[in-house]
Amino acid sequence: MKAVWLIATLLAASSPIAANADNEPWLDQHLQANFQVPNGVASAEDLEHIRDYGERLFIARFTREEGAGRPKATQAIIPTKRKRVSEFTFSRTAGLDAAACAGCHNEPKVGGAGDFTANVFVSEGFVNADFDSLEPQFSNERNTNHLFGAGLIELLAREMTTDLHNIRVQALKDAHSTKQPVKAELLTKGVSYGFITAQPDGVVDLRAIQGIDTDLIIRPFSQKGVFASLRQFTINALNQHHGMQAIERFGARWTGEDDFDEDGVKNELSPADISALVAWQASLPPPLQKQPEDLQWQQAAAEGEKLFHKIQCASCHIPALPLKSLNFTDPGLWDTAGTLRQGENAQARVSYDFALQNWAKGLKRNEKGEFLVPLFGDLKRHVIADEQVAALGNELLSQRFVERDQFMTSELWGIASTAPYGHRGDQLTLNEIIRVHGGEGRAARDAYLALTEAERSSLIAYLKTLVIE
Repeated sequence: MKAVWLIATLLAASSPIAANADNEPWLDQHLQANFQVPNGVASAEDLEHIRDYGERLFIARFTREEGAGRPKATQAIIPTKRKRVSEFTFSRTAGLDAAACAGCHNEPKVGGAGDFTANVFVSEGFVNADFDSLEPQFSNERNTNHLFGAGLIELLAREMTTDLHNIRVQALKDAHSTKQPVKAELLTKGVSYGFITAQPDGVVDLRAIQGIDTDLIIRPFSQKGVFASLRQFTINALNQHHGMQAIERFGARWTGEDDFDEDGVKNELSPADISALVAWQASLPPPLQKQPEDLQWQQAAAEGEKLFHKIQCASCHIPALPLKSLNFTDPGLWDTAGTLRQGENAQARVSYDFALQNWAKGLKRNEKGEFLVPLFGDLKRHVIADEQVAALGNELLSQRFVERDQFMTSELWGIASTAPYGHRGDQLTLNEIIRVHGGEGRAARDAYLALTEAERSSLIAYLKTLVIE
């Protein structure tokens, strides 16, 4: 059954015919009504309609007529009023810092990463977000990550979070029945997040957990791992970078106002707008491992793959993690207040099966029939700097209670297409970024330096087979 679209098309108004001197919106109208699909399950055709609309929003250069700007609101995650109005529309400090999502996510194509010039400046994130200095004591400077394969990343995080919660539940049951403390490893998909100890009285000792928050929710997005979903990430980014505000976060339900940022535009982005943006990002194809045509490069890459495992790069940059299901539902299970959640606004809720996408045919499977997601990561935070190798520990502000020297393992898929490297984007080559691994990455870094020059070149040749096409 074909999807029912209350507003089926979003027309560009960027041509001289469509625009006029007094009103030059990039988009003809937003999807203020919601889209609907039968039983909330989208067919391949439905998903293409939703994706097309989401892509149009992603590349749109928003104007004031559409709600761009937030003169009386900050970039903070929690809706917060400004103490003073900035005299500039765009600012490299607290924003606005881009007219379109694609302004930063564009290398090697739309949805990709960004050069150093696209860096953003972020504060601790909750309410303290109104700053006018680039000094590191006021903000952290971050480079733009690519979004390819992002839906698979979120699906992995959801399944792994469910596993961790089940481990906690079982440990509590066992402690209650045995009247003894029960120690359980937080192990999911081959990744260990440390241990918990459940007490017979229902208390859980969390002091031995590693690389995850105490609620045991894996938050795979941002370089610090602080956002659980693409939906949450998208709502935050739209407000921070463009001053485009989602009703579900900044509307009357949470703020008591229809125009929280006081820019004269009410209800700027509907739940359906956000759902379409999420659909486009989530269904971007994952990066590939592409074998080079040059025979010498092929031979070097094959040797480099062996070295990648030998020096323990793969202990954090795990080549592939198993995924049970390709069914993506938005909103997800772990979204928080201020982000649409399951059970809210059924008209904007939709699920789609990535197995219907052509790129899904390229995913390998394990002996259990699970899809192998070739992310080269572990969805875990690690300490990545130490006293001797400190280049990646240069931030002065903690973000959402994450220690300053801890970062999520960067997924390496697509790394050959997304230079520069590091959370600040100031490491220009793969050789450079490997050399500045400290902390938990120090042993692999030292082993890399101990290789011969030819061996190091082979390892780099292997990494350069991981591309975005």
